[in-house]
Amino acid sequence: MAVHGRSTLRDLFDDSPTPHIAHPPRTHHRHFYVATDGSYRADGGGLGAVIEARDGTRVARLALEDTPPDNNVAEYRALHLGLDVLAARAPPGSRVGILVDHDDLAANVNRAVLTADHPDWEPTGPVTVPSRSEYHWRGIRARIGDFDELRAARIDSRVNPAHPLANAPERYAHVNGREEKCVIPERDGRPSRTHGRSRTPSPDTEDATPEIPPPSRAERRAGD
Repeated sequence: MAVHGRSTLRDLFDDSPTPHIAHPPRTHHRHFYVATDGSYRADGGGLGAVIEARDGTRVARLALEDTPPDNNVAEYRALHLGLDVLAARAPPGSRVGILVDHDDLAANVNRAVLTADHPDWEPTGPVTVPSRSEYHWRGIRARIGDFDELRAARIDSRVNPAHPLANAPERYAHVNGREEKCVIPERDGRPSRTHGRSRTPSPDTEDATPEIPPPSRAERRAGD
């Protein structure tokens, strides 16, 4: 059940597995969450993305028609799109939670994160990228470096809020015309106001009420 004043994506992320990386306590202090999905059909497909700040403020929602060659490419292309949009709006030092309904994509993202964290950049495991997804995988890896912390959670497509956007982009095309929230910081380092509403949380601002994570989310890597 969603908690008032918190992002729905945050609740989904906290309750979902993150392949290769155990949930640490700081998981509860992601600044932004991005859910993406890609669809493939013989007559075309679509890309969907939903981005929220941790207090539930919607940063952006996208539903774009696309013509991917297969479903795998659609999934990688959708995440590339979502991270590009978030990177243009998030302040430096942001911590990000990704939600996708594609097992291999979530696993590959977390392997890339672990490799980047390794002092010698030693790969933590094999990364196999689907054919014709290599360009988007390079873009995803580049975007990983734009954020202070990032990890990916695997969710079921039935609860993925980006799923309907990707599967019926023509039906949800109206969301693309809405003015998106700007969370780029002002010159004094504070985030910009979002059309007169409350400010998006700053990377240096934690929740007013401290949370105690369940024991299963101790500060450790998976497999330790």
